[in-house]
Amino acid sequence: MAWKFDNPLGTLTTDDQNAAAKKLWNEETLGNITEDNKRLPKPVVGLMVLTIITAFMITFPLWGKRPNAAIYEPYIDMMTSPEIQGKSDEEAMAYIASQVKASGFEWQSELERHPLEMDDLRLIRDQLIELKQQGVDLREYNVLGNKLVLANFEGNKRADGSVERFQPWWDQGYTIAAFFIIFFLVGVVTAIKRLPENDWQPTHGGH
Repeated sequence: MAWKFDNPLGTLTTDDQNAAAKKLWNEETLGNITEDNKRLPKPVVGLMVLTIITAFMITFPLWGKRPNAAIYEPYIDMMTSPEIQGKSDEEAMAYIASQVKASGFEWQSELERHPLEMDDLRLIRDQLIELKQQGVDLREYNVLGNKLVLANFEGNKRADGSVERFQPWWDQGYTIAAFFIIFFLVGVVTAIKRLPENDWQPTHGGH
């Protein structure tokens, strides 16, 4: 399967392969269901581009934003509060959430995006307390299921030589999405441009 790149926006196929494709296209009637060799309508292309841009803009704050341990610190601190003793898990969680929200917690929006139940807090409570006792920055740990794991294994060196392990700005889901969108578009364009140029139209065996 040869390739030709002298006119990539026209066709990526050699002349002999195009001739064979045209011959097959004309001979195959597809059960009288015809398929022409027309350009993709510009409104369709524009709609696809608009959809991709809109999807990026709307979901940008959410993609790949894994919750870090620091946002659950006030929840953990209130688990031993006398006010929740004797309450059911649902009542206790509702009380804790309302109190943290009323306090003007700086990462309230993160809590709303990544809500937990009381059982979830119990799973990470001991780990979070241990990290606090070690004096580490809880923002350097992400909540992954029932474990607290480093947000950045490599880390970034500060001017003083210490290492910070916050989730880097580029380590977000939108970078992965960008790769797959580019991969998809390149694949579609390549598949289309392997066809004969669109100034040629098949006759479908006279149908």
